[in-house]
Amino acid sequence: MEITLEQLLGARDDRYARQCSLTEAWPDRTLVCLTVVLPGPVKRDARSLKVAKAAVEAVREVLSPTYKELRDLETGYEGYFLVEGELLDVKKACCGIENGHPYGRLMDLDVLERVGDTVVPVSRDRVGEPPRRCLLCDRPARECMRAHAHSFGEIVQTIDKILGFDENP
Repeated sequence: MEITLEQLLGARDDRYARQCSLTEAWPDRTLVCLTVVLPGPVKRDARSLKVAKAAVEAVREVLSPTYKELRDLETGYEGYFLVEGELLDVKKACCGIENGHPYGRLMDLDVLERVGDTVVPVSRDRVGEPPRRCLLCDRPARECMRAHAHSFGEIVQTIDKILGFDENP
């Protein structure tokens, strides 16, 4: 099902509110928020569910969360994990999952930090990691996204190849 921009923005607001609530309720834990990186208006399909399942398992294995909350929404899969561990150590571990897992480029594992009354994601550069790379070329992903450097079809074809959806039985 295709979602609208309003639904996407509403889901982002709801996710932020949940992040604020969890970091306030559990100040002694580190919050990791999982979303799936999929371009286009369809955010819940076989691709997103395959990535989400793999991401949840990787987080469980690597971080041993003390709390997990999973939301399978039309606007995209979300996971919230509370972890015992230092903020930057957890960020390094999440970068390790994103960098090392076969589907890692399609996972977004944000480590959240409370700063005053707001919650902000910890940047990769704080743990010595470079920006995430484009799926199709070696440039930073943000550059390609802003420049619309690759067609939607090229991106989906690459995602299908990563996930094994391009193989004929």
